[in-house]
Amino acid sequence: MKKQLVVVGNGMAGMKCIEEIIQLNHELYEITVIGAEPRPNYNRIELSKVLQGGTSFEDIIIHDWTWYEQNGIKLYTGEKVTRIHRKKKKIETSSGMKLTYDDLLIATGSSAFIPPIPGSDQEGVIAFRSMDDCLLMMDYAREFKKAIVIGGGLLGLEAARGLLNLGMETEVIHNAAYLMNRQLDPMSAGLLQTELEAQGMKFRLGQQTVQIIGDGRAKGIRLASGSKLTADLIVFAVGISPNVDIGRDSGLAVSRGIIVDDYMQTSDKHIYAVGECAEHQGICYGLVAPLYDQARVLSRKLCHMTTEAYQGSIPYSKLKVSGVDLFSVGEIGPDISVAVQEYDRLQFKYKKVTMRNGKLIGAILYGDTTESQTLLGYIKHQADVHELTAMQSAPAGENRMEALVASMPGGETVCACNQVSKSAIVKVMGKEGLTTADEIKQKTKASGSCGGCRPMLEAIVKVTLSGASMPISGAEHESVTDHSICSCMSAGHEELIQLISTIGAISSTEVRESLDLTADHIDGCRTCEDTISYYIERNRSQEAQHCSLPLDTFEEFLSWCSKQRVPASIYAAASEEAESVFGIKLHDIAIQACPAGYEIYVGGHARHPVAEGQLLCLTDTREGAIRAAQFTVELYSTEGWFNEKMWEWVERTGIGSIRERVMEMEHKQLEYA
Repeated sequence: MKKQLVVVGNGMAGMKCIEEIIQLNHELYEITVIGAEPRPNYNRIELSKVLQGGTSFEDIIIHDWTWYEQNGIKLYTGEKVTRIHRKKKKIETSSGMKLTYDDLLIATGSSAFIPPIPGSDQEGVIAFRSMDDCLLMMDYAREFKKAIVIGGGLLGLEAARGLLNLGMETEVIHNAAYLMNRQLDPMSAGLLQTELEAQGMKFRLGQQTVQIIGDGRAKGIRLASGSKLTADLIVFAVGISPNVDIGRDSGLAVSRGIIVDDYMQTSDKHIYAVGECAEHQGICYGLVAPLYDQARVLSRKLCHMTTEAYQGSIPYSKLKVSGVDLFSVGEIGPDISVAVQEYDRLQFKYKKVTMRNGKLIGAILYGDTTESQTLLGYIKHQADVHELTAMQSAPAGENRMEALVASMPGGETVCACNQVSKSAIVKVMGKEGLTTADEIKQKTKASGSCGGCRPMLEAIVKVTLSGASMPISGAEHESVTDHSICSCMSAGHEELIQLISTIGAISSTEVRESLDLTADHIDGCRTCEDTISYYIERNRSQEAQHCSLPLDTFEEFLSWCSKQRVPASIYAAASEEAESVFGIKLHDIAIQACPAGYEIYVGGHARHPVAEGQLLCLTDTREGAIRAAQFTVELYSTEGWFNEKMWEWVERTGIGSIRERVMEMEHKQLEYA
């Protein structure tokens, strides 16, 4: 019988968690979602694009109504949870509905903060937080002409740009000395202000709003300096407040947010919190990448799988205003050492990279954000400052992004929000025949959240379609790229495999003739001869490969591994010790006993730099663990390229894809048992 999982909140963080749970174990929970808005899950980060025009609400929907139906999720919209009965494990909603739960996930997000200044409760005073706010601002723009935005941060500037596009005269009031003072330094903020003023935006900096003028309807504001400004619409964009009332009222530990541990568990072991309403180690995050990081940890926790603890995130920002390229990440304060600082006045470009003890900790890019994702990766991993050398050597101009993506390792993350690597993008392009960034976004979700990686994604598409050779795994071995079997043929591994399968070749001569090689290479070399022979034999015996024999002991499993026909030698290990055995995760495939059962790791190796295997899955029984390991070896034997190490295959294929297919093979095995 399935457990009952109730989700309070239908926003990005909560639904990312549910999406992950469905992928990991769709049979575990009966899922019910309660959302306050009368809409399916949508991308709040893209609201500024809706306001600025050219993007509709339908364009920013993440999960439409059919997604909930197809995944068996009960969705109640326009509902608000009013009470949690923790002892009875029940919830009540505003309409009187009562639901029981085994596990409860609070993902209520946050609300725009409107400071309690006189007159802030009048008509014509709004925030910028939801689709309803967008629609209201559009309505005001049809009738009125002058707006004031209070707050010169990221959201305030995006709101102001949208109001300008709607035809309203717009002025931004900011209490700090320069714009986006939490993400920028005075130099970059000055460049930004100059750019936005050229677009028609007005600013008053270092000013405090003390009153909203009006008599039931806002007519303007009064500043601390005594100045009065008239306006028909006042928009507050001065921060957010986590929605914690339901947690506080039910007796959960609450500070600014609902307090959670490293696995997103609240002070009640059956209740979890994720997203903007959650507080982890004293921090409430308001950006999508940290929320998705939390969701990935929590989904594995709820599926009873081993997972790394959430250790916090490094927030980064990218302004979504037309005509402005701006990126900021990490620590950029005035008292921090500067590793690189460049200013091109003619090109209106600025770059600053900060460091501490020789490690990269922050960056600002203005005018050219080509290096944003690379710098983000460096800062996340606290790279040494000398890592900037390769970046500095990249060519300037229009081809800079193409040069960077062509040289970056395949395992490097392109989309930090959705954890999509370069190799995953290149692979799906080849497999599905995708040719545009929008098609890849649809398939992988790369650039589908904050959108900051879109330029890099487009560059990868351009370079890939040009036929340029790019490393697609973390390894530098020639066997990893699809264009490097040998100098005798231009065909890569996938093309060769497809050809042999299509023509049913039984000899290497037959294959070489079909490849239409030149006279100089008609006889081939030892490398291509061995490769062709291997693929012919594999194609001939493919059906026999998928016939896992039931194995009862680890000794039988290890013996079975040694007899398999695989692309390259594999090293397997297994241990009944519940505590981690030194070195076991450095094998191609490894089974490790643990308190909850057995963990299966795949893709480890002891070559420099040493890398531990990635967790494939967790099973209750030894037999189940051996079966999952067998299925993985069989996938490698039928998909791996000749001489491709198992860890290279894992990097090229992606652990998520392997896990999904192993689970599918297990499901079919149980059906036929």
